[in-house]
Amino acid sequence: MSALRVLGRAASINVRKVLWTGVELGLDLVREDVDVKADAFRVLNPNAMMPVLIDAQAGPGADAGTPFSMWESNSICRYLARREGREDLLPDEPRRRALVEMWMDWQGGELNNSWRYAFMALVRKSPLHQDPTQIEASIAHWNRHMTMLDGQLERSGGPYVLGATFTLADVVLGLSTHRWRAAPIAHASLPAVNAWYEHLLARPGFALHGPAAGP
Repeated sequence: MSALRVLGRAASINVRKVLWTGVELGLDLVREDVDVKADAFRVLNPNAMMPVLIDAQAGPGADAGTPFSMWESNSICRYLARREGREDLLPDEPRRRALVEMWMDWQGGELNNSWRYAFMALVRKSPLHQDPTQIEASIAHWNRHMTMLDGQLERSGGPYVLGATFTLADVVLGLSTHRWRAAPIAHASLPAVNAWYEHLLARPGFALHGPAAGP
């Protein structure tokens, strides 16, 4: 059995970013469906949100023999990159690392929050998210934030978010961009984003956990 388990449903964008990271790292991640309302899951994550990573590999010192678990998808991606010593995905140099983490944090906060209402209304068909004014505002915020990403891709010189090297910032922003492109909304014209997205499609992890997995 794999030492690394990912608890969460396959449709979750946050689960998928962890699975894509696993592909980049050559790791055997085993995904398991889970009931987030179950007491056993809430012990692992009191937020009752997916994913949770469980690493059964023995830890050092007092942690030896005790499975390690953690939540927050972007933090899980960082942990796995550091666990495997992949300085290309998460640099050791302080300033380069700070920029990768800055864009990851922006994705997890600002970008995700911009699309949440529109996505729930138009893709998930949530009856609680059907206010036309809020849908319109969410779409506008979503496009505005994606325009910020387009500007960064132009400045970086490409082909990736931070330049010549593929990093974890490309993983988390790549999946968010796939969701934006797949959503039934009016899309801003963003040539740099579209070129970068097409470039990402050559990566097996993105092809598998992006387009093949749904919006």
